[in-house]
Amino acid sequence: MRVVFMGTPVFAVPCLKALLKEGLQVAGVVTQPDRPKGRGQKHIPGAVKEEAVFHGLDIYQPLNLKDSEFVRQMAELSPEVIVVVAFGRILPRVILDLPLMGCINVHASLLPKYRGAAPIHRAIINGEKITGITTMLINESLDSGDILLQEAVPIHKEDTVGTLHDRLASLGANLLVKTLRLLEAGDLTPVPQDHSKATYAYMISSEDEVLDWNAPAGAIFNHVRGMDPWPGAKTSLNEKLLKIWRVEAIETECSREGTIPGQVVVSGPEGLVVQANPGLVDVKELQLQGGKRLPAVDFLRGRPVRTGTVLG
Repeated sequence: MRVVFMGTPVFAVPCLKALLKEGLQVAGVVTQPDRPKGRGQKHIPGAVKEEAVFHGLDIYQPLNLKDSEFVRQMAELSPEVIVVVAFGRILPRVILDLPLMGCINVHASLLPKYRGAAPIHRAIINGEKITGITTMLINESLDSGDILLQEAVPIHKEDTVGTLHDRLASLGANLLVKTLRLLEAGDLTPVPQDHSKATYAYMISSEDEVLDWNAPAGAIFNHVRGMDPWPGAKTSLNEKLLKIWRVEAIETECSREGTIPGQVVVSGPEGLVVQANPGLVDVKELQLQGGKRLPAVDFLRGRPVRTGTVLG
């Protein structure tokens, strides 16, 4: 099978590797243009581009997917299928119509739930117990095409965005290969999504990063692990940015008398505990602006926080 692969970040790399391992002919790799990063604003390639360079694959980085020269290049590749994994852009009809077998997307949720840019983050933040991978045929609407295959995985209490991301990336690679083999054999029947059950996983904004200490302890626990390792849940300590990386929820319906949400109720060798609403949040790992990510006991040893201090 002759494939054009479209993807950009680390999540897409296992899928590209799986295509190559299976002996599928990757005629070209389309990825986002290199982006400026860091203080020097040096243009850095995405993870998919780095993998494609390693394997000596032809790489395309169009600014405009409707550009006539890019469309001509894709047509000349004569793909039987275009595989799209976390590419970051919606394909126009002129590209969708090129491959004989259609364009296939690997999406990190059990569609129609969590369509959109941040399904892994949102699933953890919302306290979901299960998620998975969907392969689907792409149409011109966001994540709304017919489903080809799905596979579910549990979300464990100890999962973060990072750990779940890696499991789903590996699962996505396996399900993609299975999808292509069944498609090639004519053994797949696309199933329309139930659009009435669709939910959306909007891109994480800077406002989403801010911890709401007025939320229940369990919701704060989910929020923190739904931001780890990127972009990090944040609050403030004495007007300095404070990132909270790991917590445990102490579920209780009662608040300590005289306290308000966000107030430090325990601080010392036993750790750092903050009032939620209701419940308590035992902060296990945190990072002050300009400092390192540290266990709470080590953090407090170098920078004591007075009991009664209000975060945020």
